[in-house]
Amino acid sequence: MSTPHNSAVLGQIAETVLLPGDPLRAKFIAENFLEDIEQFNAVRNMFGFTGTYKGKKVSVMGSGMGCPSIGIYSYELIHMYGVKNLIRVGSCGAYDPNLKLYDIILAMGASTDSNYAYQYDLPGIYSATASWELLSKAKKVADYNNIETVVGNIVTSDIFYGDNPENWKKWAKMGCIAVEMESYALYCNANRAGVNALTILTVSDSLAHKTETTPEQREKGFKDMMKIALELA
Repeated sequence: MSTPHNSAVLGQIAETVLLPGDPLRAKFIAENFLEDIEQFNAVRNMFGFTGTYKGKKVSVMGSGMGCPSIGIYSYELIHMYGVKNLIRVGSCGAYDPNLKLYDIILAMGASTDSNYAYQYDLPGIYSATASWELLSKAKKVADYNNIETVVGNIVTSDIFYGDNPENWKKWAKMGCIAVEMESYALYCNANRAGVNALTILTVSDSLAHKTETTPEQREKGFKDMMKIALELA
């Protein structure tokens, strides 16, 4: 059945879905990496496609920016469409000075300044973690293909333009290596439902070094990230 945000019918979406933030990136992935593609969603221009990769059925759909947006789309994919593996592919800002531009991060956990987990009425603070099944497989795929990756804890922030631009250093002191805006909600939704989720990120800029990537560098990092993500299908 369709939802207010997704016009797909049951069966159109694969059990494994890649989730870039940008719907145009979802279109790019479908057209350049998948075969026999079918578009299943265009509601609010949040494009979704299903195709095959090396003979395996896989879908890709935009998630939008921030916890509320990916929270909606991932929840519907899990509970309305039976998705079992959700893989976010995106960019991040590096906190760790050892990270280079367009390095690839496998996010084993996500700390946050979001109040997303408030809904669960927990008697404490929830640590949102990736699926070990997907994380361990992603690391093996990367190593096999000689793609360097860094496994670590990241920060999911609700704030892009913060009032205190130095606040990131406090997270860095706690061992958080990078920042983005979606993974905490994704991991919460997946863990609550008992399905698998993993975030794979390419470093697009560094807060530690105040540097950023060129379009060419982002494209290289993106391709390596996609090699890893698609092999998880």
